[in-house]
Amino acid sequence: MIKAKHHPLLYPFFKGLCCFLLRRQFRAMHLQSDFNDNGSAILVIANHISWWDGFWIEYVNQKRLKRIFHFMMLEEQLRKHWYFQFIGGFSINRKSRDVIKTIAYTNELLTNNRNVVLMFPQGKIHSAYNANIVFERGIQHIVDNAGSNTQVLFVANFTEYLSDSKPHVYCYTKTYLAEDLKVFEVEEAYNLFYRTAINQHKNISC
Repeated sequence: MIKAKHHPLLYPFFKGLCCFLLRRQFRAMHLQSDFNDNGSAILVIANHISWWDGFWIEYVNQKRLKRIFHFMMLEEQLRKHWYFQFIGGFSINRKSRDVIKTIAYTNELLTNNRNVVLMFPQGKIHSAYNANIVFERGIQHIVDNAGSNTQVLFVANFTEYLSDSKPHVYCYTKTYLAEDLKVFEVEEAYNLFYRTAINQHKNISC
């Protein structure tokens, strides 16, 4: 597997580029929920609806989470876009036994309180308005092996143009401790959160 490295020049450049691109391409980012930080590492589990998803989460990281950004990518994509390795990208190969190494590496990252790790459990881009989010294998194992105080941040992102020429991004969140999610399925808990976020989002107007 390919592990993440944070280049002393590329990583700060990416953080600045992220904010610049979001200001240029979107009317506004609306963070719909507060985040009560207990100081532990954070595992972000988010829906995957566009090429922009990672940029949105890094924006949330800069504004609220304030951690060192890490994100999981398919190994073939990370080899193609090698530069992502130097801004926090690490690989997973679902067709290889290396997936065990990736899961162990993710849990290792979550032992450091300075880290945030982003995962898209769907594995592929899907419509934001799917009624049910189907997780790839391995997410539950990561949560089950995380420290009890590890924060698991559920994120649901939606876009709307409303009356503007540029889209708005609405980001809904809910925080759990890993120990709370060991009692029942992470996928089940996320889907309950996601349906609540969709119902709340239906009331957006201008």
